[in-house]
Amino acid sequence: MLLPGAVESATPSVLGFDTDTIVSAALALQFYALGYKFCVRYLSLREQSSQDLTNEEATNILNSGLALMAVQHVRNPGWSPSAIMGQQDGQNAASNAEQIGFPSGVNVWCDLEGVNKTAAPQDVADYCQSWYNAVNSAGYIPGLYVGYQAILNGEQLYGLSFQHYWRSQSTVPAIPNRGYQLVQFPPSVTANGIAIDVDFMQADSEGGQAQWLRVTT
Repeated sequence: MLLPGAVESATPSVLGFDTDTIVSAALALQFYALGYKFCVRYLSLREQSSQDLTNEEATNILNSGLALMAVQHVRNPGWSPSAIMGQQDGQNAASNAEQIGFPSGVNVWCDLEGVNKTAAPQDVADYCQSWYNAVNSAGYIPGLYVGYQAILNGEQLYGLSFQHYWRSQSTVPAIPNRGYQLVQFPPSVTANGIAIDVDFMQADSEGGQAQWLRVTT
């Protein structure tokens, strides 16, 4: 079932949050009442689990007034990326987003962090590019969350096909020329009884904006 709302460019200079905890209808309304404007929830690397985003949860979030995007889980720290892995993960991210009911044109984010320190930058780049290609081919707009131990430097990150970057609360490279559209603030906090990371939305230096799903009134 297609989710309610329409894809639109994200409103700059607003706060949102990402969380690995299910957001109920009541929680979503509480966050909206506190001034949060968007939420980012998780997709699985494989089949969706009971703690990952569902159509029902996504509908509740959207009906609260919060905009919504999705990010895919990352493997345990020390993982070794490859092009084949990137293609499979990207296909699963797109398939899960479609199963939840996301329309085409919305940002779906790749979580790049905790990579094995011995991984070759080219293998990391190949993973990211293959992930991008799979998600883009499915009609979604790929975004890249840059976390700790991403291996790639700023030039290498900018050399990928991504046009949407999300800065984690860790110390990470600047993206030359473009910068970040989404910035995660340290530290992680507890709000309304659940653990969240607070995020700030902005246009990047090239005028690019995240694409979220939102119910307009």
